[in-house]
Formats: sequence, structure tokens, C-alpha cells
Amino acid sequence: MMRAFWTILLLIASNVFMTFAWYYHLKLKSWPIWLAILASWGIAFFEYCLQVPANRLGHVDYGGPLGVAQLKIIQEALTLVVFSVFTVVVMPNEKLRWTDYAAFALVFAAVAVSVWGRRAAA
Repeated sequence: MMRAFWTILLLIASNVFMTFAWYYHLKLKSWPIWLAILASWGIAFFEYCLQVPANRLGHVDYGGPLGVAQLKIIQEALTLVVFSVFTVVVMPNEKLRWTDYAAFALVFAAVAVSVWGRRAAA
């Protein structure tokens, strides 16, 4: 259970970096595209420094409780949580719509199905 906890914590942290790498440059309209790309690459490096250990820690082949599909769907759901907070805090002019939240709920349902399916197979 602790491996799953640390995996999720690392995935959250990695998603914070990746969300900033992908979207923060949109606030910086004066930046040329080449600078946005280089800055995003630099930020993404730190995302990978957290994402790779998270996947290793959580994967069944390394003693973790999760399969690769579970790791991916959990990562996607966490991305939506981090993205929602980012949107509210950093990009307040961008409003999430009810349809966005409905789509997010479907991804969270997919996490539940994925995790349940893994336990049923075990």
C-alpha cells in the first residue's frame, strides 16, 4: 500500500511540472515560440525525474501493485486534478465548463474500472 501511496505522490508532483511545461507559456505572450519551447523542455526534465521513478515504484515488475495500464489511467486522472487547480489559480480567465467536469468524471470512472479490473484478475 505504501508503494501505491508514493507512486501517486510522485505522479502528482510530476504532473505539476508537466502542466507548467505545457501551459504556463500561454500567459507569457511576449515570449517567442523558441523560448517557450526551450523553457518547457527544461521544466519537463524535472517531470521525467519524478515520472520515471513513480512508474518503476508502482509497477508490478518492480514490486508495486499496479500494471502499466493502471499507472497510465491513474496518471491521466491526476493530470486532470492538477490541470483543474492550475486553471483556477494560474489561468483564472479560462473557465472550466460543466462538460469539462463531466469528461473528468468519466476519466475518474475509468480509474475505478481499471483498478477494480486488476484486483479481479489477481
